[in-house]
Amino acid sequence: MGQIMTRDVESVGPDSTSQEAAEKMASRDGGLLPVMQVNVPVGVVTGRDVTVRRVARRDDPRQARVLRVMSRNGEAMREDTPVEEAARLMREKRLRRLLVEDINRRIVGVVSLADPAVEVPDQRLGGETRESISSLHTAQAE
Repeated sequence: MGQIMTRDVESVGPDSTSQEAAEKMASRDGGLLPVMQVNVPVGVVTGRDVTVRRVARRDDPRQARVLRVMSRNGEAMREDTPVEEAARLMREKRLRRLLVEDINRRIVGVVSLADPAVEVPDQRLGGETRESISSLHTAQAE
């Protein structure tokens, strides 16, 4: 999996503001940041978390802490995990992104929904993963 992940991942702390998180995502053209506390992942925050949850609560982005909008279920796999296993987990848990950690459990990258589909030898698996996750997110948006 290490060969397909996005490396050099930025993170934020749970006490960072929503605005700080959004600015980091914008500067990196990314949609997800691991939320780290003392070098341990405690969740993830996405662009959707920052906008939808913050706006729904009428929070001021300069004041609202990431802790209020983050998801606590940041799934992670080791970087030596086979791509097929990552695709299976993403399909089963309906994840768009998966954190990648090294042997010391440090976050070293992120695999996004499109990445496994490109590299999975079984193209059907990649397509099923994309289709399964996309249908869930479409249904949630309605």
